[in-house]
Amino acid sequence: MSGPPAGAATTATGPGRVLVAVYGVLAVAATFRSAVQILRDLDDAPLAYLLSGVAALVYLVATVALARGTGTWRPVAWVAVSLEAVGVLAVGTLSVAAPALFADATVWSGYGSGYGYVPLVLPFLGLAWLRRTGRGRTPTGPTPQR
Repeated sequence: MSGPPAGAATTATGPGRVLVAVYGVLAVAATFRSAVQILRDLDDAPLAYLLSGVAALVYLVATVALARGTGTWRPVAWVAVSLEAVGVLAVGTLSVAAPALFADATVWSGYGSGYGYVPLVLPFLGLAWLRRTGRGRTPTGPTPQR
Protein backbone atom coordinates (compact mmCIF):
# COMPACT_ATOMS: atom_id res chain seq x y z
CA MET A 1 0.00 0.00 0.00
CA SER A 2 1.54 3.27 -1.03
CA GLY A 3 1.00 6.67 0.55
CA PRO A 4 -0.29 9.79 -1.12
CA PRO A 5 1.80 11.45 -3.84
CA ALA A 6 4.36 14.00 -2.71
CA GLY A 7 2.67 17.31 -1.97
CA ALA A 8 -0.80 15.80 -1.74
CA ALA A 9 -2.87 16.65 1.31
CA THR A 10 -4.39 13.86 3.33
CA THR A 11 -6.81 13.59 6.20
CA ALA A 12 -4.93 10.66 7.72
CA THR A 13 -1.91 12.60 8.99
CA GLY A 14 -1.34 14.96 11.90
CA PRO A 15 -4.57 16.13 13.57
CA GLY A 16 -6.45 14.18 10.91
CA ARG A 17 -5.48 10.99 12.72
CA VAL A 18 -7.26 12.20 15.85
CA LEU A 19 -10.30 13.07 13.75
CA VAL A 20 -10.29 9.61 12.16
CA ALA A 21 -9.91 8.00 15.60
CA VAL A 22 -12.89 9.90 17.01
CA TYR A 23 -14.95 8.96 13.95
CA GLY A 24 -13.90 5.34 14.44
CA VAL A 25 -14.96 5.30 18.09
CA LEU A 26 -18.30 6.90 17.22
CA ALA A 27 -18.77 4.46 14.34
CA VAL A 28 -18.23 1.47 16.62
CA ALA A 29 -20.46 2.89 19.37
CA ALA A 30 -23.27 3.80 16.97
CA THR A 31 -23.03 0.48 15.12
CA PHE A 32 -23.28 -1.65 18.24
CA ARG A 33 -26.00 0.50 19.78
CA SER A 34 -28.14 0.47 16.65
CA ALA A 35 -27.56 -3.23 15.98
CA VAL A 36 -28.77 -4.16 19.46
CA GLN A 37 -31.73 -1.78 19.23
CA ILE A 38 -32.77 -2.98 15.77
CA LEU A 39 -32.34 -6.68 16.51
CA ARG A 40 -33.92 -6.61 19.96
CA ASP A 41 -36.39 -3.72 20.17
CA LEU A 42 -37.21 -2.44 16.67
CA ASP A 43 -40.96 -2.49 17.33
CA ASP A 44 -40.54 -0.18 20.34
CA ALA A 45 -39.07 2.76 18.42
CA PRO A 46 -38.58 1.98 14.72
CA LEU A 47 -37.86 5.55 13.59
CA ALA A 48 -35.30 6.19 16.30
CA TYR A 49 -33.53 2.86 15.91
CA LEU A 50 -33.41 2.97 12.13
CA LEU A 51 -32.05 6.53 12.28
CA SER A 52 -29.36 5.28 14.66
CA GLY A 53 -28.57 2.62 12.05
CA VAL A 54 -28.28 5.29 9.35
CA ALA A 55 -26.01 7.33 11.63
CA ALA A 56 -23.83 4.27 12.21
CA LEU A 57 -23.51 3.68 8.47
CA VAL A 58 -22.62 7.33 7.88
CA TYR A 59 -19.96 7.18 10.61
CA LEU A 60 -18.49 3.97 9.18
CA VAL A 61 -18.26 5.43 5.66
CA ALA A 62 -16.87 8.73 6.97
CA THR A 63 -14.23 6.89 9.02
CA VAL A 64 -12.98 4.86 6.08
CA ALA A 65 -13.12 7.79 3.67
CA LEU A 66 -11.28 10.12 6.06
CA ALA A 67 -8.69 7.46 6.83
CA ARG A 68 -8.02 6.94 3.12
CA GLY A 69 -8.06 10.70 2.64
CA THR A 70 -7.03 11.02 -1.00
CA GLY A 71 -8.21 10.27 -4.51
CA THR A 72 -11.73 8.91 -4.84
CA TRP A 73 -12.13 8.81 -1.07
CA ARG A 74 -12.06 12.62 -0.68
CA PRO A 75 -15.43 13.21 -2.36
CA VAL A 76 -16.84 10.24 -0.44
CA ALA A 77 -15.61 11.87 2.78
CA TRP A 78 -17.18 15.20 1.78
CA VAL A 79 -20.54 13.53 1.12
CA ALA A 80 -20.49 11.40 4.28
CA VAL A 81 -19.46 14.23 6.60
CA SER A 82 -21.93 16.65 4.96
CA LEU A 83 -24.71 14.08 5.32
CA GLU A 84 -23.73 13.68 8.96
CA ALA A 85 -23.97 17.45 9.52
CA VAL A 86 -27.41 17.61 7.90
CA GLY A 87 -28.53 14.51 9.80
CA VAL A 88 -27.50 15.71 13.24
CA LEU A 89 -29.04 19.14 12.66
CA ALA A 90 -32.30 17.75 11.24
CA VAL A 91 -32.76 14.93 13.75
CA GLY A 92 -31.56 17.14 16.60
CA THR A 93 -34.07 19.83 15.71
CA LEU A 94 -36.92 17.34 15.22
CA SER A 95 -36.16 15.58 18.49
CA VAL A 96 -36.35 18.89 20.34
CA ALA A 97 -39.30 20.41 18.43
CA ALA A 98 -41.37 17.22 18.10
CA PRO A 99 -40.18 14.74 20.73
CA ALA A 100 -43.30 12.61 20.23
CA LEU A 101 -41.78 11.43 16.92
CA PHE A 102 -39.06 9.63 18.83
CA ALA A 103 -40.06 6.88 21.23
CA ASP A 104 -36.39 6.58 22.18
CA ALA A 105 -33.20 8.52 21.58
CA THR A 106 -31.07 8.21 18.47
CA VAL A 107 -27.38 8.96 18.13
CA TRP A 108 -28.36 12.38 16.77
CA SER A 109 -31.24 13.14 19.20
CA GLY A 110 -30.84 16.38 21.07
CA TYR A 111 -27.94 17.17 18.74
CA GLY A 112 -26.00 14.20 20.08
CA SER A 113 -26.49 15.04 23.75
CA GLY A 114 -26.26 11.35 24.68
CA TYR A 115 -22.74 11.34 23.25
CA GLY A 116 -21.57 14.57 24.85
CA TYR A 117 -22.56 16.61 21.77
CA VAL A 118 -19.66 15.06 19.86
CA PRO A 119 -22.06 14.23 16.97
CA LEU A 120 -22.88 17.95 16.69
CA VAL A 121 -19.30 19.19 16.68
CA LEU A 122 -17.62 16.38 14.75
CA PRO A 123 -19.00 16.98 11.25
CA PHE A 124 -18.00 20.63 11.34
CA LEU A 125 -14.50 19.67 12.44
CA GLY A 126 -14.49 17.09 9.65
CA LEU A 127 -15.61 19.59 7.04
CA ALA A 128 -13.02 22.12 8.23
CA TRP A 129 -10.29 19.47 8.07
CA LEU A 130 -11.33 18.39 4.58
CA ARG A 131 -11.29 22.02 3.46
CA ARG A 132 -7.90 22.64 5.08
CA THR A 133 -6.28 19.53 3.66
CA GLY A 134 -7.75 20.25 0.24
CA ARG A 135 -5.79 23.48 -0.11
CA GLY A 136 -2.54 23.35 -1.98
CA ARG A 137 -3.10 19.86 -3.33
CA THR A 138 -1.13 19.03 -6.37
CA PRO A 139 -3.31 18.14 -9.32
CA THR A 140 -3.18 14.59 -10.55
CA GLY A 141 -2.47 13.96 -14.18
CA PRO A 142 -0.11 15.51 -16.70
CA THR A 143 1.15 19.06 -16.35
CA PRO A 144 -0.22 21.34 -19.09
CA GLN A 145 2.28 22.26 -21.78
CA ARG A 146 2.94 25.96 -22.43
